[in-house]
Amino acid sequence: MSLDPDLAGALHHLAGAGSFTELLAQPGGPDRLEAFSAGSLPYEAPDVRVRDVEARGPNGPVPLRIYGGAPVRADAPALVWMHGGGFAAGGLDMREADQLAREVAAGSGGAVISVDYRLARDGVHFPVPHEDVLTAWLWTVEHAAELGADAGRVCLGGASAGGNLAVGATLYLKDAGLPMPARLLLAYPFLHAELPAPGGMAGADGTADVLERLPRLLRFTPDDCRALVENYIGGPVAMASSYAMPGNADPSGLPPAAIIACEYDDLRYSAEAFAAGLRQAGTDVDFRLEAGAIHGYLNHSAGLRIVQDGLAFLATALIQAKPFQ
Repeated sequence: MSLDPDLAGALHHLAGAGSFTELLAQPGGPDRLEAFSAGSLPYEAPDVRVRDVEARGPNGPVPLRIYGGAPVRADAPALVWMHGGGFAAGGLDMREADQLAREVAAGSGGAVISVDYRLARDGVHFPVPHEDVLTAWLWTVEHAAELGADAGRVCLGGASAGGNLAVGATLYLKDAGLPMPARLLLAYPFLHAELPAPGGMAGADGTADVLERLPRLLRFTPDDCRALVENYIGGPVAMASSYAMPGNADPSGLPPAAIIACEYDDLRYSAEAFAAGLRQAGTDVDFRLEAGAIHGYLNHSAGLRIVQDGLAFLATALIQAKPFQ
Protein backbone atom coordinates (compact mmCIF):
# COMPACT_ATOMS: atom_id res chain seq x y z
CA MET A 1 0.00 0.00 0.00
CA SER A 2 1.28 3.50 -0.77
CA LEU A 3 0.29 7.11 -1.19
CA ASP A 4 -1.60 8.19 -4.26
CA PRO A 5 1.21 9.04 -6.73
CA ASP A 6 -0.26 12.44 -7.64
CA LEU A 7 -0.49 13.44 -3.99
CA ALA A 8 2.95 12.06 -3.23
CA GLY A 9 4.41 14.23 -5.96
CA ALA A 10 2.85 17.33 -4.43
CA LEU A 11 4.30 16.93 -0.93
CA HIS A 12 7.89 18.06 -1.48
CA HIS A 13 7.02 21.63 -0.53
CA LEU A 14 5.91 20.50 2.95
CA ALA A 15 9.36 19.33 4.04
CA GLY A 16 10.53 21.18 7.12
CA ALA A 17 7.20 22.93 7.68
CA GLY A 18 6.90 21.63 11.25
CA SER A 19 3.62 20.57 12.84
CA PHE A 20 0.18 21.98 12.15
CA THR A 21 -0.05 23.40 15.67
CA GLU A 22 3.40 24.99 15.37
CA LEU A 23 2.39 26.68 12.15
CA LEU A 24 -0.80 28.04 13.71
CA ALA A 25 1.25 29.52 16.56
CA GLN A 26 3.54 31.46 14.22
CA PRO A 27 2.75 35.07 13.25
CA GLY A 28 0.80 34.88 10.03
CA GLY A 29 0.92 31.09 10.15
CA PRO A 30 -2.82 30.46 9.76
CA ASP A 31 -2.88 32.61 6.63
CA ARG A 32 -0.02 30.64 5.08
CA LEU A 33 -1.80 27.28 5.17
CA GLU A 34 -3.23 27.78 1.70
CA ALA A 35 0.32 27.85 0.35
CA PHE A 36 0.58 24.16 1.24
CA SER A 37 -1.98 23.01 -1.33
CA ALA A 38 -0.98 21.91 -4.81
CA GLY A 39 -1.86 24.55 -7.36
CA SER A 40 0.28 23.82 -10.40
CA LEU A 41 -1.96 21.24 -12.07
CA PRO A 42 -4.20 22.84 -14.72
CA TYR A 43 -7.83 22.85 -13.70
CA GLU A 44 -10.88 24.80 -14.80
CA ALA A 45 -13.56 25.15 -12.15
CA PRO A 46 -17.22 24.70 -13.09
CA ASP A 47 -19.04 27.89 -13.96
CA VAL A 48 -21.72 28.24 -11.28
CA ARG A 49 -23.52 31.27 -9.92
CA VAL A 50 -21.77 32.66 -6.82
CA ARG A 51 -23.06 35.34 -4.48
CA ASP A 52 -22.35 36.56 -0.96
CA VAL A 53 -24.89 37.20 1.78
CA GLU A 54 -24.84 37.63 5.55
CA ALA A 55 -26.89 35.91 8.21
CA ARG A 56 -27.57 37.64 11.51
CA GLY A 57 -26.35 35.70 14.52
CA PRO A 58 -25.74 36.20 18.25
CA ASN A 59 -22.09 37.15 17.59
CA GLY A 60 -22.79 39.47 14.66
CA PRO A 61 -23.17 38.87 10.92
CA VAL A 62 -21.99 35.50 9.56
CA PRO A 63 -20.74 35.77 5.95
CA LEU A 64 -22.10 33.07 3.64
CA ARG A 65 -21.07 32.35 0.06
CA ILE A 66 -23.77 30.66 -2.01
CA TYR A 67 -22.88 28.49 -4.98
CA GLY A 68 -25.51 27.41 -7.49
CA GLY A 69 -29.16 27.40 -6.57
CA ALA A 70 -32.00 28.07 -8.99
CA PRO A 71 -35.16 29.85 -7.79
CA VAL A 72 -37.15 28.20 -10.59
CA ARG A 73 -36.81 24.89 -8.74
CA ALA A 74 -38.25 23.96 -5.38
CA ASP A 75 -37.00 20.41 -4.87
CA ALA A 76 -33.20 20.59 -5.18
CA PRO A 77 -30.90 19.62 -2.31
CA ALA A 78 -28.65 22.08 -0.52
CA LEU A 79 -25.51 21.75 1.58
CA VAL A 80 -24.32 24.01 4.38
CA TRP A 81 -20.54 23.46 4.36
CA MET A 82 -17.69 24.32 6.76
CA HIS A 83 -14.02 24.29 5.73
CA GLY A 84 -11.29 22.84 7.92
CA GLY A 85 -8.22 24.42 9.45
CA GLY A 86 -7.93 23.23 13.04
CA PHE A 87 -10.66 25.70 14.12
CA ALA A 88 -8.11 28.52 13.78
CA ALA A 89 -7.30 28.76 10.07
CA GLY A 90 -8.85 28.59 6.62
CA GLY A 91 -11.45 30.63 4.80
CA LEU A 92 -13.90 30.78 1.92
CA ASP A 93 -11.21 30.97 -0.75
CA MET A 94 -9.38 27.75 0.13
CA ARG A 95 -9.96 24.81 -2.20
CA GLU A 96 -11.68 22.83 0.54
CA ALA A 97 -14.31 25.58 0.50
CA ASP A 98 -14.42 27.29 -2.91
CA GLN A 99 -13.35 24.48 -5.24
CA LEU A 100 -15.42 21.94 -3.33
CA ALA A 101 -18.51 24.12 -3.35
CA ARG A 102 -18.27 24.77 -7.09
CA GLU A 103 -17.80 21.09 -7.90
CA VAL A 104 -20.53 19.81 -5.57
CA ALA A 105 -23.03 22.47 -6.68
CA ALA A 106 -22.36 21.67 -10.36
CA GLY A 107 -22.36 17.94 -9.80
CA SER A 108 -25.55 17.82 -7.74
CA GLY A 109 -27.64 20.57 -9.28
CA GLY A 110 -28.19 21.93 -5.80
CA ALA A 111 -26.89 24.86 -3.78
CA VAL A 112 -23.83 24.86 -1.52
CA ILE A 113 -23.67 27.45 1.25
CA SER A 114 -20.07 27.91 2.42
CA VAL A 115 -19.83 29.35 5.93
CA ASP A 116 -17.19 31.89 6.96
CA TYR A 117 -17.45 31.02 10.66
CA ARG A 118 -15.34 32.90 13.18
CA LEU A 119 -11.99 31.28 13.82
CA ALA A 120 -10.56 30.46 17.23
CA ARG A 121 -8.08 33.33 17.17
CA ASP A 122 -7.70 36.65 18.96
CA GLY A 123 -9.81 35.61 21.93
CA VAL A 124 -12.52 33.76 20.01
CA HIS A 125 -13.42 30.34 21.45
CA PHE A 126 -16.28 27.86 21.57
CA PRO A 127 -19.26 28.37 21.42
CA VAL A 128 -18.78 31.25 18.95
CA PRO A 129 -17.89 29.15 15.85
CA HIS A 130 -20.59 26.64 16.84
CA GLU A 131 -23.18 29.42 17.04
CA ASP A 132 -22.06 30.79 13.67
CA VAL A 133 -22.74 27.39 12.12
CA LEU A 134 -26.18 27.21 13.73
CA THR A 135 -26.88 30.70 12.39
CA ALA A 136 -25.92 29.60 8.87
CA TRP A 137 -28.02 26.45 9.16
CA LEU A 138 -31.17 28.23 10.35
CA TRP A 139 -30.75 30.93 7.67
CA THR A 140 -30.47 28.30 4.94
CA VAL A 141 -33.55 26.39 6.08
CA GLU A 142 -35.51 29.64 6.24
CA HIS A 143 -34.36 30.70 2.75
CA ALA A 144 -34.45 27.27 1.11
CA ALA A 145 -37.22 28.26 -1.31
CA GLU A 146 -35.16 31.23 -2.54
CA LEU A 147 -32.33 28.79 -3.27
CA GLY A 148 -34.63 26.49 -5.20
CA ALA A 149 -34.16 23.87 -2.51
CA ASP A 150 -36.47 21.63 -0.54
CA ALA A 151 -36.04 22.62 3.13
CA GLY A 152 -36.27 18.95 4.01
CA ARG A 153 -33.28 18.11 1.77
CA VAL A 154 -30.80 20.56 3.28
CA CYS A 155 -27.65 18.77 4.46
CA LEU A 156 -24.91 19.84 6.84
CA GLY A 157 -21.26 19.00 6.45
CA GLY A 158 -17.65 19.96 6.64
CA ALA A 159 -14.02 18.89 6.43
CA SER A 160 -11.75 18.14 9.38
CA ALA A 161 -12.59 20.75 12.06
CA GLY A 162 -15.51 21.79 9.85
CA GLY A 163 -16.84 18.25 10.15
CA ASN A 164 -16.67 18.63 13.92
CA LEU A 165 -18.70 21.82 13.69
CA ALA A 166 -21.30 20.10 11.51
CA VAL A 167 -21.79 17.19 13.92
CA GLY A 168 -21.77 19.42 17.00
CA ALA A 169 -24.43 21.67 15.46
CA THR A 170 -26.55 18.63 14.54
CA LEU A 171 -26.43 17.36 18.12
CA TYR A 172 -27.66 20.76 19.28
CA LEU A 173 -30.45 20.82 16.70
CA LYS A 174 -31.57 17.37 17.85
CA ASP A 175 -31.59 18.35 21.52
CA ALA A 176 -33.37 21.65 20.81
CA GLY A 177 -36.04 20.07 18.61
CA LEU A 178 -35.07 22.23 15.64
CA PRO A 179 -35.06 21.21 11.95
CA MET A 180 -32.47 18.52 11.36
CA PRO A 181 -30.19 17.97 8.36
CA ALA A 182 -31.33 15.44 5.80
CA ARG A 183 -27.81 14.01 5.84
CA LEU A 184 -24.36 14.66 7.27
CA LEU A 185 -21.56 14.97 4.70
CA LEU A 186 -18.17 14.70 6.36
CA ALA A 187 -14.62 14.68 4.99
CA TYR A 188 -11.87 13.37 7.32
CA PRO A 189 -13.65 14.83 10.40
CA PHE A 190 -11.84 15.67 13.67
CA LEU A 191 -14.40 14.54 16.25
CA HIS A 192 -12.43 13.28 19.25
CA ALA A 193 -10.12 15.23 21.55
CA GLU A 194 -8.28 11.98 22.18
CA LEU A 195 -8.08 9.88 19.04
CA PRO A 196 -9.53 6.37 19.26
CA ALA A 197 -7.16 3.45 18.89
CA PRO A 198 -6.71 2.14 15.35
CA GLY A 199 -9.40 -0.30 14.26
CA GLY A 200 -8.78 -3.91 13.35
CA MET A 201 -8.02 -3.14 9.71
CA ALA A 202 -5.45 -0.46 10.47
CA GLY A 203 -1.77 -1.13 11.07
CA ALA A 204 -1.58 -4.55 9.41
CA ASP A 205 -1.40 -3.10 5.92
CA GLY A 206 1.60 -0.85 6.44
CA THR A 207 -0.45 2.23 7.29
CA ALA A 208 1.75 3.11 10.27
CA ASP A 209 4.92 2.90 8.17
CA VAL A 210 3.53 5.29 5.55
CA LEU A 211 2.32 7.70 8.24
CA GLU A 212 5.81 7.81 9.71
CA ARG A 213 7.19 9.00 6.36
CA LEU A 214 4.69 11.84 5.90
CA PRO A 215 5.74 15.48 6.40
CA ARG A 216 5.24 16.56 10.00
CA LEU A 217 2.56 19.05 8.92
CA LEU A 218 0.28 16.16 7.95
CA ARG A 219 0.54 14.30 11.27
CA PHE A 220 -1.78 14.70 14.24
CA THR A 221 -0.19 13.43 17.44
CA PRO A 222 -2.06 13.30 20.78
CA ASP A 223 -0.29 16.53 21.76
CA ASP A 224 -1.35 18.18 18.48
CA CYS A 225 -4.98 17.19 18.99
CA ARG A 226 -4.96 18.37 22.59
CA ALA A 227 -3.51 21.75 21.60
CA LEU A 228 -6.09 22.28 18.85
CA VAL A 229 -8.96 21.43 21.18
CA GLU A 230 -7.68 23.57 24.05
CA ASN A 231 -7.29 26.54 21.74
CA TYR A 232 -10.80 25.97 20.38
CA ILE A 233 -12.56 25.72 23.74
CA GLY A 234 -10.26 28.12 25.60
CA GLY A 235 -9.51 25.69 28.41
CA PRO A 236 -8.57 22.13 29.33
CA VAL A 237 -9.80 19.29 27.14
CA ALA A 238 -11.90 17.99 30.05
CA MET A 239 -14.08 21.11 29.76
CA ALA A 240 -15.15 20.32 26.18
CA SER A 241 -18.89 19.71 25.87
CA SER A 242 -20.39 17.22 23.43
CA TYR A 243 -21.27 20.10 21.12
CA ALA A 244 -17.58 21.06 21.00
CA MET A 245 -16.17 17.51 20.75
CA PRO A 246 -19.04 15.35 19.50
CA GLY A 247 -17.15 12.12 18.86
CA ASN A 248 -17.99 10.58 22.21
CA ALA A 249 -21.59 11.79 22.34
CA ASP A 250 -24.56 9.44 21.97
CA PRO A 251 -25.20 9.38 18.20
CA SER A 252 -28.74 8.06 18.54
CA GLY A 253 -31.20 10.11 16.54
CA LEU A 254 -28.65 11.65 14.20
CA PRO A 255 -29.41 11.67 10.46
CA PRO A 256 -27.75 9.39 7.90
CA ALA A 257 -24.16 10.21 7.08
CA ALA A 258 -21.75 10.05 4.14
CA ILE A 259 -18.18 10.05 5.47
CA ILE A 260 -14.80 10.18 3.75
CA ALA A 261 -11.74 9.01 5.68
CA CYS A 262 -8.19 9.07 4.34
CA GLU A 263 -6.06 5.94 4.37
CA TYR A 264 -2.96 7.75 5.60
CA ASP A 265 -4.35 10.11 8.23
CA ASP A 266 -4.11 9.97 12.02
CA LEU A 267 -7.67 11.34 12.12
CA ARG A 268 -8.90 8.34 10.13
CA TYR A 269 -9.61 6.58 13.41
CA SER A 270 -11.88 9.41 14.55
CA ALA A 271 -13.98 9.02 11.40
CA GLU A 272 -14.03 5.23 11.70
CA ALA A 273 -15.12 5.31 15.34
CA PHE A 274 -17.88 7.81 14.63
CA ALA A 275 -19.16 5.76 11.70
CA ALA A 276 -19.19 2.63 13.87
CA GLY A 277 -21.17 4.45 16.56
CA LEU A 278 -23.73 5.63 14.04
CA ARG A 279 -24.17 2.11 12.70
CA GLN A 280 -24.60 0.71 16.21
CA ALA A 281 -27.33 3.31 16.75
CA GLY A 282 -29.12 2.06 13.63
CA THR A 283 -28.14 4.99 11.40
CA ASP A 284 -27.28 4.49 7.74
CA VAL A 285 -23.66 5.34 6.92
CA ASP A 286 -22.03 5.52 3.51
CA PHE A 287 -18.35 5.27 4.41
CA ARG A 288 -15.55 5.84 1.91
CA LEU A 289 -11.96 5.06 2.86
CA GLU A 290 -10.02 6.99 0.22
CA ALA A 291 -7.11 4.74 -0.69
CA GLY A 292 -3.79 6.53 -0.91
CA ALA A 293 -5.19 9.80 0.49
CA ILE A 294 -3.73 12.07 3.15
CA HIS A 295 -5.49 14.45 5.53
CA GLY A 296 -6.79 17.54 3.79
CA TYR A 297 -6.42 16.08 0.29
CA LEU A 298 -9.49 17.98 -0.93
CA ASN A 299 -7.35 21.12 -0.61
CA HIS A 300 -5.37 19.95 -3.62
CA SER A 301 -6.30 20.75 -7.21
CA ALA A 302 -9.43 19.09 -8.55
CA GLY A 303 -7.32 18.32 -11.59
CA LEU A 304 -6.13 15.31 -9.58
CA ARG A 305 -8.17 12.16 -10.11
CA ILE A 306 -8.28 11.33 -6.40
CA VAL A 307 -9.70 14.75 -5.57
CA GLN A 308 -12.33 14.44 -8.30
CA ASP A 309 -13.35 11.05 -6.89
CA GLY A 310 -13.86 12.51 -3.42
CA LEU A 311 -15.83 15.47 -4.71
CA ALA A 312 -18.03 13.17 -6.81
CA PHE A 313 -18.75 11.07 -3.71
CA LEU A 314 -19.97 14.16 -1.86
CA ALA A 315 -22.04 15.36 -4.81
CA THR A 316 -23.71 11.96 -5.11
CA ALA A 317 -24.41 11.91 -1.37
CA LEU A 318 -26.10 15.29 -1.70
CA ILE A 319 -28.20 14.14 -4.66
CA GLN A 320 -29.37 11.12 -2.66
CA ALA A 321 -30.38 13.12 0.42
CA LYS A 322 -33.98 12.58 1.49
CA PRO A 323 -35.93 14.40 4.23
CA PHE A 324 -34.91 13.00 7.61
CA GLN A 325 -37.76 11.62 9.68
